[in-house]
Amino acid sequence: MSKIVQIGSGMIGATMAYDLSQDHDIVVGDFDDSSLAKLERLNPNIVTKKIDVTNSLELKEFVQVADVVVLAVPGHLGFAALKTIIKSGKNVVDISFSNENFLELDTLAKDIGVTAAVDAGLAPGIPNFLLGYHNSEMKINSFEYYVGGLPKNPQPPFFYKAPFSPADVIEEYTRPARMMVNGKIVTKPALSEIELMNFDKVGNLEAFNTDGLRSILFTMNHITNMKEKTLRYSGHAALMANYRNAGKFDKDQISKTSDELFTAWRLEENEPELTIMKIIIDGDNECITYDLFDEFDSRLCFSSMSRTTGFTATATVNIILKNLFKQKGVFPPELIGSNYNCTKFLKDYLKERNVQINQKVKKY
Repeated sequence: MSKIVQIGSGMIGATMAYDLSQDHDIVVGDFDDSSLAKLERLNPNIVTKKIDVTNSLELKEFVQVADVVVLAVPGHLGFAALKTIIKSGKNVVDISFSNENFLELDTLAKDIGVTAAVDAGLAPGIPNFLLGYHNSEMKINSFEYYVGGLPKNPQPPFFYKAPFSPADVIEEYTRPARMMVNGKIVTKPALSEIELMNFDKVGNLEAFNTDGLRSILFTMNHITNMKEKTLRYSGHAALMANYRNAGKFDKDQISKTSDELFTAWRLEENEPELTIMKIIIDGDNECITYDLFDEFDSRLCFSSMSRTTGFTATATVNIILKNLFKQKGVFPPELIGSNYNCTKFLKDYLKERNVQINQKVKKY
């Protein structure tokens, strides 16, 4: 059995740790005693340890036993922790989605001989894998995807519950959205260009600009048009734009706003929720569409967001352990996904865990 060291035991971290514990030895570190205790109750075979991820010496010592490290901490802690893990000479799968440019660590990872898979979650994550594979097989003219994690029974005024940290959600609503338009990177305000879309099992949702393309803007900059939008129930984007315009997301008010929204957006224990995503990859001769729909797992009490994000990350861990991807450096999923065996492994891994991704192909 391989030895996995995971940093972070939150909602998504717990799902990942449980999944990895089925086939590997795993030890999980976190600063939160209560979340570590929940993890031990989930599976007593999971070893836990209280650690401070901001202490680089402590973190370096903690990861020494690892064959692969999994990094699942809030975004503002991610980059520094990733750098420490790489310096420790450990392969790593990172879902912290930090704001910094992780490709700056590529030379360091190559020099030390480490494979660092970053942004290996739901989105970015799954769309990147699929784009990377199809990019290796065809000329792509446009790429777009729409994604959202939503409560099954939305309530006013927000019609939303956060499946992860409200601070990270607010970051989505404030960071300018970058997209590729006619071969050039264009920046537009987050929450802008609202469009209504209809989805089976859910009905009408609104889609608005967010900054979700990340590394794809640079690794796939030969694709002429690319965009990403977040999905919410109708009315949510306008309300959040009012919050932003009223200064509630400004530095001097963000802490108070986060506390307020943490309470309003908290998912109740075992509350039904869902994750939905549509990916459209358009080429000269065909248009390929992927649809993902996943719901709360009532048996294990795992949220759909933790399943779709967490299982993508644990699949990536196994891709590295099985030597399906051996290159050294820092790699977002679109570069890993260009290897057919890696993308096939991901799709099979998700299917085994009942995460369904349906593909449709329209020929021209």
